[in-house]
Amino acid sequence: MGDDVSERLSVRGLCKAYRSGDDRVTILNDFDLSLSDGEAVALTGRSGSGKSTLIHLLCGLAVPDGGRIRLFGEAMPATADDELWATQRRQRVATVFQDTNLLPTLTVSENIRFRASLADRPAPDVAGWLRALGLQGLADRYPDQVSGGQRQRAAIAVAFAMRPELLLADEPTGSLDRHTASAVADELFRFQRDTGCPMLLATHDQALAERCERIVPLTSEGDV
Repeated sequence: MGDDVSERLSVRGLCKAYRSGDDRVTILNDFDLSLSDGEAVALTGRSGSGKSTLIHLLCGLAVPDGGRIRLFGEAMPATADDELWATQRRQRVATVFQDTNLLPTLTVSENIRFRASLADRPAPDVAGWLRALGLQGLADRYPDQVSGGQRQRAAIAVAFAMRPELLLADEPTGSLDRHTASAVADELFRFQRDTGCPMLLATHDQALAERCERIVPLTSEGDV
């Protein structure tokens, strides 16, 4: 199958397994996925089905055992430490993890500005992003001075500020209460709609998944 020129992400035949003692545990098995401009796709499945593993593979934190990944029409290298691709991902791909990756020595606002500068983006509207995500008054606090849910929202603000060409989100509302999760989901989809940035969303939340154009369910063996 050929790759569509509008595809921001193309995954073909992806395989990944881990060792658990003497056992080999298959996480992803011959997995295919595509994501085009302006599209939002949800990954669903039980814990252990491969959602987080796939996000880690796409952002270069792990290397697949087989298959190929293409980002922006270019094949990702076989090694996770390729400097050119690390730069490409840093400038073009935003990732929101379950465990936020805010820098602990920077305040919330400094984290937002720093991430935008790494991506060579203009100075972000920090106050605007914080207001949109209900974080007014927290600009000068450090990550360990805010709650887990507030850190999660700050990480989303960091992702928005870099104006990515691809947004990867792993359970972005998982640590939030229902009301806050709904508001944050609204901001995620508003950002995706307004910017045309394609979004891959890994979630256990069926209501959140159903807001996407497509849902890709994973089994416990990582098959579609």
